[in-house]
Amino acid sequence: MSNIVAIVGRPNVGKSTLFNRLVEKRKAIIDDESGVTRDRHYGISEWNGKSFTVIDTGGYVEESKDIFEKKIKDQVILALNEASIILFMVDCKDGLTNLDLDFSKIIRVLNKKTIIVANKADNYKITLNSNEFFELGFKESELMPISSQSGSGTGELLDLVIKNLDDNLNKIEENKIPRIAIVGRPNVGKSSLINLLLGEERNIVTNISGTTRDSIDSIYKLFNNEFILTDTAGIRKKAKVKENIEFYSVMRSIQAIENSDLCIIMIDANQGFESQDMNILSLATKYKKGIILMINKWDLIKKENNSIDNINLLFLINHI
Repeated sequence: MSNIVAIVGRPNVGKSTLFNRLVEKRKAIIDDESGVTRDRHYGISEWNGKSFTVIDTGGYVEESKDIFEKKIKDQVILALNEASIILFMVDCKDGLTNLDLDFSKIIRVLNKKTIIVANKADNYKITLNSNEFFELGFKESELMPISSQSGSGTGELLDLVIKNLDDNLNKIEENKIPRIAIVGRPNVGKSSLINLLLGEERNIVTNISGTTRDSIDSIYKLFNNEFILTDTAGIRKKAKVKENIEFYSVMRSIQAIENSDLCIIMIDANQGFESQDMNILSLATKYKKGIILMINKWDLIKKENNSIDNINLLFLINHI
């Protein structure tokens, strides 16, 4: 048994807010816009001397035609299969919805310990109304009304969670593992590289710029090595960043560089080495990080004797 707790539910019920509270960091981006969280987010939570892994997930929508919602659905299923305890989050203010009912059918089949987390129970009246969620059919699971925003009820929720954790697992020491950040401009192939190294569809990949919105950590354990790979959102020039979500995405990417031991800076061979690549390189140099330059999509360009010069790498090497 593994101490992994997955927070799941339909879009915009407050999963990322609860995740941030449990890991005691503003790790996941929070916004009123639906679908902000896309990939699985991992963090460490500690309560009463026990530590466990928490997974934040995107909102689950059955039979959606939206490309991101279909990819998010796959990520949620992976998190459900990995988890030992499921926190099924619903919204007290919206009440029971068809999306909740559809998703409950998926969860019941897994036959795993499930806690219905009735979020946004901000007063006594709303808390009483949360009893309607027993209609979801989890007869042996508990219903926990909470407010992830204020923290009300989260202590009782954590008490219930740790009662069902394995006592024999060692404390998780995430901070002692070397960290490698994969950084670069949007759409250079950062998530594809992570998936290739891990041998699984860890992060969502599309041709749409801005697919990755947050910095996503993954633990790599192969060839007697163990370190954390951090996938990051593409870093564009400040003048081109218009939306709040992208602003926070870029800030998370810069923070990932600062927190890393080594940066792999990815460059698109089709576009060559541009001024924004130099800006990213300067950031890594400023924070005194180890640097590996990786040219991606080399197979897509026409090769000539001076192809390497066209990417300005000789100029770059002279300035490191």
